[in-house]
Amino acid sequence: MKNIISMVLTVLAVFALTIVGFLEGVILDQNQLETLIILSIIAGASALYCFVVGEITKNTSQMDKLWSLLPIVYVWVIAGRGGMKPRLIMFAVLVTLWGMRLTMNFARKGAYRLKFWEGKEDYRWAVLRKNPILGNKFVWPLFNLFFISLYQNALVLAITLPALAVMSSEASLMWVDFLVFGLAFLFLLLETVADEEQRKFYQKRNALLKEGKKLEELPSPYNRGFNTKGLWSMSRHPNYCGEQGFWLSLYLFTIGAGVCHYAIFNWSMIGPLFLVLLFLGSSQFGESVSSSKYPEYKNYQKKVSKYIPLPFFRYPAEK
Repeated sequence: MKNIISMVLTVLAVFALTIVGFLEGVILDQNQLETLIILSIIAGASALYCFVVGEITKNTSQMDKLWSLLPIVYVWVIAGRGGMKPRLIMFAVLVTLWGMRLTMNFARKGAYRLKFWEGKEDYRWAVLRKNPILGNKFVWPLFNLFFISLYQNALVLAITLPALAVMSSEASLMWVDFLVFGLAFLFLLLETVADEEQRKFYQKRNALLKEGKKLEELPSPYNRGFNTKGLWSMSRHPNYCGEQGFWLSLYLFTIGAGVCHYAIFNWSMIGPLFLVLLFLGSSQFGESVSSSKYPEYKNYQKKVSKYIPLPFFRYPAEK
């Protein structure tokens, strides 16, 4: 019940803030409008590719492979058409670093092949296919079309819209821009460290399992099945905290650019806020899978913060 109430309140807050932003009006000049059309064409082509190739190959991780690459394309198109202003370059550099990190992380999992449509599919799609409703042979293609291909491509475009919002601003760099750059970089560092800790934990755990041992026979903390070391002892999803914080930080570039109303509101907030919603659903789904696999996970949920690492509520690394 607590999780449901939290989700409902978050959804309502996201929609309320989005409405406030849009009530102030979406005003684009000719260059911004033409740039948005170019970006929309790229996103539409990507959505078509993801759906068709996903259906043919039965590998629905096509969008997962493009998730880290498309934002880099979008922000540099915006930066180029915006005259390569310093604020846009700062934005594009951060997104490029983010994309490089995520692409490398996904590549380590075997997601990329020379034949781009091949590669390891994300485990969550296989789990969802077992759902009696989603797994239906008529329903799954619709889910693939509307959520995986269309919605996620639209969302990836939307999270870069703050760059489009500041594209025509002639405001000089302010202290807030450098603060935003530093904040976004810290969140990027947080998710980088979290992903590396997670990778090393599961690499070691899986190596031990390959020796023929059962999970409960492994040394602590690997016998728990899930990671409780480092950042993961203070947060159940430190990587998600970093990801959401990164894109919310980039939105703050619009403050320095002077395109906000009431200090912080403008229409481009829709992308970062809907990203928060996506991670809310993704974390709920991931935790339901972990709870069903690992008996101790429910206790971990009770004692450890969901997103923000809290050192005072650290879970014991050793069992």
